[in-house]
Amino acid sequence: MSPSVDVDWLDLCRRAAASARCAVGELSSTAERSTEHGRGEGGDTTLAVDRAAEQAVFRELEEARVPLVAVSEERGEVSLNGGGEGAGFRVVIDPVDGSLNAKRGLPFACVSIAVASGPRMADVEVGVVAELEPGREWWAVRGQGAYRDGERLETLTPGPLEVLGLETARAALVARQADAIAATDARRLRALGSVAVSMCLVAGGRLDAMITLREVRSVDVAAAQLIVKEAGGAVALPGGDTLDLEMRSRAAAARSPELVERLLGELG
Repeated sequence: MSPSVDVDWLDLCRRAAASARCAVGELSSTAERSTEHGRGEGGDTTLAVDRAAEQAVFRELEEARVPLVAVSEERGEVSLNGGGEGAGFRVVIDPVDGSLNAKRGLPFACVSIAVASGPRMADVEVGVVAELEPGREWWAVRGQGAYRDGERLETLTPGPLEVLGLETARAALVARQADAIAATDARRLRALGSVAVSMCLVAGGRLDAMITLREVRSVDVAAAQLIVKEAGGAVALPGGDTLDLEMRSRAAAARSPELVERLLGELG
């Protein structure tokens, strides 16, 4: 991989994600997980689950002693181990994507970690999405395919839109877009509560496509978009693709470019 041949970035990301999963698991009740710790740099309220997961990820990154720039939903952009813009690579972290699910003990919450050799989505070299409950793990290395729990995902092929995932699906947004959603001709809808997991389910062929009904950030999609692409699917971020906390864009992923274009045409 281009940033540093001396670092096993996939192993580092998987270790960091596993540590975050364990840290969240130590918060056993909804009350513990829901404690608020101010507002993160990404703009959302930081919950105890977010804070515990982020601290665990940063501990692993610091112990690795690799110069890097971390872009995290809670702490913002942080130089670690002497890294800076000249370090040439960055680690993009969403400590918990799907915090509402995580605090309630529901499935479809995850840790998302991506490593990039430059400032844009196309520069992402490694992506790891580790679900909290159940503990499924999705990952990809650019040019080497996409995997779930160690098994390579089958290459996606074009097909009908039977199951469409909607994220982030606030009731008012769904109601306003109801006619447009119906126009996609999707046979069934699923609103799971995590952008990254929804994208991974597209990569795994569980969903045929997903689309967000409001803008998301780079930390939500950086790892998962690589997993979809390495599985042979397509991703669109029409609002921008920079790996920073200023990036805001609708996001769509599907088993084919034609299906992505169709969704954006109806719901963009």
